[in-house]
Amino acid sequence: MSTMQNLKDAFAGESQANRRYLAFAKKAEQDGFPQVAKLFRAVAEAETVHALRHLRVMGAVKGTAENLQAAMSGEDYEVKSMYPGMISSAEAEGNRQAQYSFADAMAVEQEHFAYYAAALEAVKAGRDIAATPMHVCSVCGHTVLGDAPDQCPVCKAKKEKFLEIK
Repeated sequence: MSTMQNLKDAFAGESQANRRYLAFAKKAEQDGFPQVAKLFRAVAEAETVHALRHLRVMGAVKGTAENLQAAMSGEDYEVKSMYPGMISSAEAEGNRQAQYSFADAMAVEQEHFAYYAAALEAVKAGRDIAATPMHVCSVCGHTVLGDAPDQCPVCKAKKEKFLEIK
């Protein structure tokens, strides 16, 4: 196996470990173990350091316009190729939870593509996007540039479930 493939595999593994450990930290908090949660968050941050280092070594972090194009490509793949097949498989297997999870994610990925496209247009014009509050639904990931809605249009979660991004 090539070094480049090893870097890609290491990046994927470290990235997944970060997300998994953050989920474990939330559960540890819920279970009444704040220091175990803190340990999970500390190791998750270390995994992020590893993942970002591997990404830099791969040369995958470029200028902002190129990074936006790469992000758009990823979102487009998820919407057009990845999630439709996953939704079909989950439906065929009768796994409604997975079906809803994939469908919600696919709806949100379409939003992300549009946000990135607008940002790319601004960057190519030499300007930043407008300063505005940004919110993310903690249930489905619906992303809002502006104030959080009273109810998430994707998953119907209440306004309180939205996190403000700083």
